[in-house]
Amino acid sequence: MGARLRRRRAPECLNCPAAGPIISHMGVVSTAPALAARRSALARLRGLVDALLIVTSLVVLCWNLVVQPAQAADPLVSLARPVADVLLASVALIALGRCRRGSSAVGVLALTSAGALLVASADAIAYQRGADGPGWIPLGAALLIVLAGAYGARGPAGVPAGRLDIELLLPYGVVVLTLLAGLFWISSGGAPTAFGTWCRFLTILLIVAREGILLADNRRLARGLEDRVAARTAERQVREQRFRALVEQSSDSLAILEADSTVRFQSSSIERIFGYRAADLTGMRLIDTAGHRAGVVIAAKIGEVLGTAGATTTFEVTLRHADGVHRLAEMTITNLLGDPYVRGLVSNTRDISEATDLQDQLRHEAYHDALTGLANRALFREHLAAAMARGDVAILFLDLDGFKEINDSLGHAAGDALLVQVADRLRAAGPDLVARLGGDEFALITSTASAAGTAARILAELAVPFTVDGRGLHAGAGIGIATSADATDIEQLQRNADLAMYKSKDAGGGIVTAYHPSMHDALVQRVSLAGDLRAALLADQLVLHYQPTADLRTGEIVGFEALVRWHHPTRGMVSPADFIGLAESTGLIVPLGRWVLTEACRQAVAWGGAYKMAVNVSVRQFEAGDLAATVAAVLAETGMPPGKLVLEMTESVLLTDTDENLERIVALKSLGVLLAMDDFGTGYSSLAYLRRFPMDVLKIDRSFVERLGGDPSDVALVRTIIRLGARFGMRTVAEGIEDAEQLAILRDMGCDFGQGYFLSRPVAAADVTEMLVGSFRLAS
Repeated sequence: MGARLRRRRAPECLNCPAAGPIISHMGVVSTAPALAARRSALARLRGLVDALLIVTSLVVLCWNLVVQPAQAADPLVSLARPVADVLLASVALIALGRCRRGSSAVGVLALTSAGALLVASADAIAYQRGADGPGWIPLGAALLIVLAGAYGARGPAGVPAGRLDIELLLPYGVVVLTLLAGLFWISSGGAPTAFGTWCRFLTILLIVAREGILLADNRRLARGLEDRVAARTAERQVREQRFRALVEQSSDSLAILEADSTVRFQSSSIERIFGYRAADLTGMRLIDTAGHRAGVVIAAKIGEVLGTAGATTTFEVTLRHADGVHRLAEMTITNLLGDPYVRGLVSNTRDISEATDLQDQLRHEAYHDALTGLANRALFREHLAAAMARGDVAILFLDLDGFKEINDSLGHAAGDALLVQVADRLRAAGPDLVARLGGDEFALITSTASAAGTAARILAELAVPFTVDGRGLHAGAGIGIATSADATDIEQLQRNADLAMYKSKDAGGGIVTAYHPSMHDALVQRVSLAGDLRAALLADQLVLHYQPTADLRTGEIVGFEALVRWHHPTRGMVSPADFIGLAESTGLIVPLGRWVLTEACRQAVAWGGAYKMAVNVSVRQFEAGDLAATVAAVLAETGMPPGKLVLEMTESVLLTDTDENLERIVALKSLGVLLAMDDFGTGYSSLAYLRRFPMDVLKIDRSFVERLGGDPSDVALVRTIIRLGARFGMRTVAEGIEDAEQLAILRDMGCDFGQGYFLSRPVAAADVTEMLVGSFRLAS
């Protein structure tokens, strides 16, 4: 019917003055539902029923008060305007019901809805009276809409979020308004119509449906609320169980105490930590169960926190375990008496005895030698600093004699066992502190008055043989003594003791040397000499002298031994005894040894290559690991025949790591050079080396040669060495022949070659050239 009426009177409706505002503002109001939050299906259905209820009520109201009076005056009047008015008013009321607290659109919707209602009401009144509508009403509506827009731009002044209660009451209010209007209309003589009756019937159905929907929605909300409450209750129970499990399984014991230390709650972890059952402690005063000493401490700490809410104190206290063992514990007491959920003192106690033991163990390991149990360098320095601060103090440094040879020949296990026994004997000497500084170096702290006596006792203790793996070993020591009288700090004191110790070592060991300031001067001179030696290698200050080696049967020269000499620009001729050892200790012996090897080979080639050239090889050169490559390079550089080069090495070279040294010796031997064992008989296990290493020459040490002609046992010893050489296919060379008697005895023994001042002193290269040109024969 509405469509038919719109076809008949559409132009009037569209051209009426109120039509423009109605249509334009319907678009504004229609945006209100979009501002509402997404709702459940029941809520959306209820909203639809509310909208139908409002529309139905407004239709009844408009039919009774507007349409029927208008049709009574003009039966052909168009229904487009009242329908539009009903729709506009319905949208305005629905939008008003959708307003939400805290929304920026609440003011816009409220004022716009009021304006739309005013427009719809004014147009309905005008329609009833048969007029096009007064002009001031649309103008007022437009002003209200403008005010709404300004208010919306300004925004509300902080209304709390949430839907307004009008949403639930608005449909009923519209129904009540329609009912009152109907009563007024009937009392004014109006007669009920079938259309109105059907509309009222529809309204009743909608109200019943709305109540049913509200009931279902309330049940849904109640179920949701119950589910949320159940979920939160379960979550709280899980949290409580988790917290209880954490408390019970914690490594700490948790208790809640009254102000007088009465235990109100005690976690069961106390049984695992201290052996007591929680039930036995609950209701007891902690200061009583902890024991007298611990109770006094705990009471004092409780007193510290009682006066301040939230105050905490942490302290260590010794508590008795249920097994009777006293253990160190860390206890933390927090004052939560004012906390409504606790109302007590919270005590957190943990057993820290194991951690303390571990800390003590780590501290001991950090300050003590793991092998001997003696103090290490760090602890020695701390004690020495404290002793110097007190005044008079002396320190003893000692280094074992021959320990390296024992360690290398018998193994590290035997060396370690020897060090442990040495440590025990040093403790027995009675110093204030004994420390192992590293390797076979030890240090002792004592008083100046007892330093000499302590050193004497140490030498006496070390003189007694040590038994390691059923074998008797001797390990003497060189001892250096320094006192605080000659030092200003511990660094200088240690340096002084070190200088004195090396003075004892240089003297052969087994003695005690007290520091003297002249030792420092000697050290300064030694450092200066080392710098000069380094410069001498670059400035050609070194020269070689050559000592002939003679065939003892014919007296002819068969070779030479290269001996280095140093012409210092200010010191003059420096003895090899003064700089060879220095070169060894500083590492300069390696470049020095290569220079000697190169110059000796070059000179041998210059003499025609008919004579053997012997060159000494030091331990440092041998341990460098590239000696074979160095020799090969020198042979190639100088053109020296390998069979004419003799490399001399002492038994000390062969003592260190025999497996590796055997490989190095085999590598040298593969070059074709000759190998000589120098100073034979002065080292350890000489026969073992004769069997193991492919040596070509044995050189009899001068200490044996110089005693020939005296004790018959010395003669027998030299004869034995010569026979051993012959047995192993080696030629023998006697060193240090000083007179004709020694020469005759060696000839009679069958010694092959000899060297010594009686035959010829070491001479310069130019003198050797004259000897060779003149067919010089050695003394015989």
